[in-house]
Amino acid sequence: MFFRHRSASRSPRHASASTPATQSPAAVDAPATVGGMWTDSLGRAGTRSLQILIVITLTSLIIFAMVQLRIAVIPLLLAIIIASAFSPVVTWMRRRGLPHLLAAWITLLGSLLILGGIVTALVFAVRRQWPMLWEQAQLGFDQLIAWIQTLPLPLDEIDIEALREQVVSFATSAQFGSGALSGAVAVGEFVTGFVLFIVILFFFLKDGDRIWAFFLRPLSGLRRNRGERIGRTAVTTLGGYIRGTSIVASVDAIAIGVALWILQVPLALPLAVIVFVAAFIPLIGATVAGVLAALVALVANDPIVALIVIIVVIAVNQLEGNLLQPIVMAQSLKLHPLVILLALSAGTILGGIVGAVLSVPIAATAWAIIKTWDAKGTRPAAASEK
Repeated sequence: MFFRHRSASRSPRHASASTPATQSPAAVDAPATVGGMWTDSLGRAGTRSLQILIVITLTSLIIFAMVQLRIAVIPLLLAIIIASAFSPVVTWMRRRGLPHLLAAWITLLGSLLILGGIVTALVFAVRRQWPMLWEQAQLGFDQLIAWIQTLPLPLDEIDIEALREQVVSFATSAQFGSGALSGAVAVGEFVTGFVLFIVILFFFLKDGDRIWAFFLRPLSGLRRNRGERIGRTAVTTLGGYIRGTSIVASVDAIAIGVALWILQVPLALPLAVIVFVAAFIPLIGATVAGVLAALVALVANDPIVALIVIIVVIAVNQLEGNLLQPIVMAQSLKLHPLVILLALSAGTILGGIVGAVLSVPIAATAWAIIKTWDAKGTRPAAASEK
């Protein structure tokens, strides 16, 4: 009886302790399985992968839309960059008491007059020297054909006259006409884009700060401070990059242009301008411009002059990379060569030559914004001026 009583007294406790063990394993593990499927290491990796795929998809859609609307997107990006470069000029005139409208007009018209003067000088230089260069190019081409025919190659089977007739027939064919029509369409798109660029640039010069403040109006507190900080960082980075690159490109163009003029290479002024424009494409721009100048010197002069041009181009590039770039360009604007190469590749694929020019400053600005995204101690000032 005693043992039976002890056993009976302990039975409720044993029953309560054994209750969970008698439940169904599926009922016990079901919440843990469903809830833990997204909280363990594999679930967190899957969630992060899904987020990355969504971001990549949205970015691809945005890029696709921008490419389709490039006639409006490219003028917009160019206007933002040029307005950022002219921001100190507009700010200086405003601080001197000039109205926003007058400061914008002075900056815009002044830049257009300078650009128009450069284009006019280029046109006159090309028109004056083009006949001589064309004759020398034909002579050089004939000499090249004569030299190739002396090589031990089976070139006797090639009928040059037949090739010339094929070129003439292609020039008079419908295919060439369609190509000329597409070229006319491209010219029309260029004119439309240029007019749109001028209009957008004027409004950015006049009301850039107000436009950015309008977009920040729904935000408040830390988010508004972050938006103001992003605006200041973008304007500072873009403006500093363009102004620094312009200084470096001007030095390159002046040095190479003077060397070409001393060596009496034709089209020295147009080639100097090409060097200036190509300097805005890092890594490859200066090389391409140097090769073009050397080819003109080879055709118009002789191999010795072409070799001297190559030496001058290499020396100027070394001076730019080792002295001008560290002094003129801020350290925060410098990117790794691999990043520049990837940005150039993506920009060239998406936007051609214009995309190659825009890709590096956009990449530098994006990196600067990432670095200042959570910066502390920023002033709660108004939106940055553009």
